[in-house]
Amino acid sequence: MSSRLVLATIVLVAMLIGGNFTSLKFALDHTTPFLLAGMRTVIGGSALLAFARFRGERLPTRLDDLARILVVSLSITTLSSGLLVYGVNRVPAGVASLVSSTMPLFTAVLSLFLLGATISALGRLGLLVGFAGTVVLALPSLEGEAAAIGIGSLVLSAIAWAFGTVFMKWKDFSRVSPIMLVGVQLIMSAVVLIPFALAVEGTAETDWSLGLFVPLLYSAIPANAVTFSLLATVVRRATPTQAAASAYLIPVFGVLFGWLIRSERLGLVELIGGALVVMGVYLLVNAAARTAEAVVVDRDGILRT
Repeated sequence: MSSRLVLATIVLVAMLIGGNFTSLKFALDHTTPFLLAGMRTVIGGSALLAFARFRGERLPTRLDDLARILVVSLSITTLSSGLLVYGVNRVPAGVASLVSSTMPLFTAVLSLFLLGATISALGRLGLLVGFAGTVVLALPSLEGEAAAIGIGSLVLSAIAWAFGTVFMKWKDFSRVSPIMLVGVQLIMSAVVLIPFALAVEGTAETDWSLGLFVPLLYSAIPANAVTFSLLATVVRRATPTQAAASAYLIPVFGVLFGWLIRSERLGLVELIGGALVVMGVYLLVNAAARTAEAVVVDRDGILRT
């Protein structure tokens, strides 16, 4: 796969995920947050498991593998996903994408404490800038209870997502393919989210129409199963800088689609906060990428940059 094709694929992934926030807003016009999150896991998980089985992969059966997948499931596709949809229901799609993009910042902090990772001076600057942007984004929400709850939910969603990501680096998942891993964890999440949604929200507020199913299918398949499959295909061939590009491209597309499709407009405070978050993530991920790419060992064992 050529470098141009890799970059084009990463841009496509960022576009698909960025559009997810707007599609969730449309779906939420017809149903409730946790039921929507549960339906996403059922559809996305079924699609990924079917694809994995088509490739001849076997379901994991070892108890230690299943226990680790359960931890990832509870953190990323249960808690994080549920809080994400709940937060999107209370704030504009563009703002939601900007707050959610703080995940790499929390990942860096958790990696520092759980993995003993080091952060360069450029990375520390990125953290400061990014978290300053998060504070700025949260300021307007202090004027309204609904928005404050939404921002808080999205921040907690980003933290839960970050923990699951660090946990996957912390523990051994080598016996399970990435596609099978996500497929199983999504089904595990469905077992939790669907009963919870039915007990707490019920189905009285759900309109079972195309207005629900079209954005739901987009959110579950292209923005979830397809994007993960694309990333799994290119991640081994992309440089760290290329792979990290999606982290700061997603909020850009999230804001763009919110403006184009739902006519959302960000105020000056949101624009400043969003710019700080994107800049902070950019500095952080590029600091990590530079560290990974700085030293290459040639055939003679000589270190070169």
